[in-house]
Amino acid sequence: MVLAIDRRIGKHAILLAMSNEQEVSSLTIPVQWKSCIGKVGSMDSQKVVAAIETAAKREGIIKTEGYRETHALYHAIMDALSGVTRGQVQLGAVMRTVGLRFAVVRGNPYEDVEEGDWIAVALYGTIGAPVRGSEHETIGLGINHI
Repeated sequence: MVLAIDRRIGKHAILLAMSNEQEVSSLTIPVQWKSCIGKVGSMDSQKVVAAIETAAKREGIIKTEGYRETHALYHAIMDALSGVTRGQVQLGAVMRTVGLRFAVVRGNPYEDVEEGDWIAVALYGTIGAPVRGSEHETIGLGINHI
């Protein structure tokens, strides 16, 4: 099992999440991979999860029926949220809010085709008290096999 240097799925997800529209158009990801980007702002972590899951299903990143792919995406989202929230996946309950760009990337980052698809979720944006100007940058990444 060799991780191909130009197929680092997490790096591609982070770059997509951190890039503006002009920068996104210049990024190159492997042709056979699928990706989507979006934005979400909330004081409710459930809304963040729902926004990412909805976008991934709408864009055909994961299947709408069945559980396995949704489950893999959920774990990648939770890992990314854990990074954003420093291990406490809570927002409004502890008086903080987020404004995030997200990217979901699906593909095989390995040279061996039998390794199958993996999914990466990157979150980049701001977190802080629900008072404008009290936020700071944050980033999180989750990767899971499908």
